[in-house]
Amino acid sequence: MTEKQYDALVKELSPRSPVGKDCIWAFCVGGAICVLGQVLINWYASLGLQKQDASGAASMTIVAAAALLTGLGIFDDIAKRAGAGTLVPITGFANAIAAPAVEFQTEGMVLGVGGKMFQIAGPVILYGVTASVVYGFIYWIWTMM
Repeated sequence: MTEKQYDALVKELSPRSPVGKDCIWAFCVGGAICVLGQVLINWYASLGLQKQDASGAASMTIVAAAALLTGLGIFDDIAKRAGAGTLVPITGFANAIAAPAVEFQTEGMVLGVGGKMFQIAGPVILYGVTASVVYGFIYWIWTMM
């Protein structure tokens, strides 16, 4: 069987993906997460926090909730249905950190949880911090001129 024949066979036997339905679900779930974030910001602001502090508290709450739902195995069920709607907002970051920790907990706290926790998100954190330092240095040099 040639590669072209194999590709044709795979296309023929693969189930069709309901792209439109998947996009609508992702939009609705992602939007609901964002609405929840705004509700939390407003609630924290009503408790007396400044807008910036309320935004930070809301982000921490959503990350903690997503990590908890990942640990309980609920987040994966939601993500199967919602797709990118759960992965694009900040909840995707929390899931990327918590999922490997949960998966490898049987290997122990150091080599399992500690070693695998940043396996997916580690490069993002590394390059994000490095880029911010480089950009900050360039900005500092630029303002000195």
